[in-house]
Amino acid sequence: MSVKRIGVLTSGGDAPGMNAAVRSVVRTAMFHGIECYGIRRGYNGLISGDLIRMDEKSISHTINRGGTILYTARSKEFMTEEGQKKAVSTCKFLGLDGVVAIGGDGTFRGAKALSSHGVNVVCIPATIDNDISCTNYSIGFDTAANTAIECIDRLRDTMQSHERCSVVEVMGRNAGFLAMYVGLAVGATAVLVPEKPIDFEQDVIEKIRRARFNGFTHYMIVVAEGSGSAAEIATKIKEAIDLDPRVTVLGHIQRGGVPTGRDRVNATKMGYLAVELLLQGKTNRIVCTKDGHFTDVAIDEGLKMQRRIQDIEVDVLAAMTGI
Repeated sequence: MSVKRIGVLTSGGDAPGMNAAVRSVVRTAMFHGIECYGIRRGYNGLISGDLIRMDEKSISHTINRGGTILYTARSKEFMTEEGQKKAVSTCKFLGLDGVVAIGGDGTFRGAKALSSHGVNVVCIPATIDNDISCTNYSIGFDTAANTAIECIDRLRDTMQSHERCSVVEVMGRNAGFLAMYVGLAVGATAVLVPEKPIDFEQDVIEKIRRARFNGFTHYMIVVAEGSGSAAEIATKIKEAIDLDPRVTVLGHIQRGGVPTGRDRVNATKMGYLAVELLLQGKTNRIVCTKDGHFTDVAIDEGLKMQRRIQDIEVDVLAAMTGI
């Protein structure tokens, strides 16, 4: 397949490292003599034709920037057949030989829709939830986890001074990968994730009691947002054992900040591979990692896969919090 001109977009929630992926796509395209256009505001930009020519200057000093220079948005119009046809018309009118879509599950479903209309697409996983089933790693997870860990470490300093219980809510509406990772890293008293039904007495109250019996006077509860609000958890703790927990919701601070080296390098590799796949004539693909190697799978296949929290993480957490 002859590839002369491609587009790149970021869609859904932003993730640190998206800019590194965009930069890699642009640089790889330039290396092969391919024109590259940035599609601004995700699929909305593809519908409206909001594109800019990307070159060396437009991606200069972006590898270290959080957010996305192309902006991002969720497009209700693109969910309709009419909206998809408008996006396809833009691709045809501008002569785009392929589109690289960077984002999460919703982004991939949008790319699948484009592919069904004959547009060549390759996807790059970028979501701080790390919940894309077909890949072991998604861009942004490492930075978000380290941001949350740093915040909780700082919070613990002051909470320990006052001998208080902290309930910290991290992102993860449908997946607890971030909460589990962060909870293990900070030595949480308890971690609540949406994948595991909560036995409040055993999973929270008894763990606080055991910690107290072992001489601890500060208790850290990490909650994925999909397991209930931190405020609700704190209220239930107060009602059960008359502690007065302090609630911290980290929120969108987890999305921002300078991407870690791991996110920058993985994003760069994935951006490079996305362009190489288009050059090889491959389409409807997701760039992913498996067993430490970079590879690709069909979007249809990738979306059907299911991923769960590893048993070792559950076992380790039980050992670390069951003393």
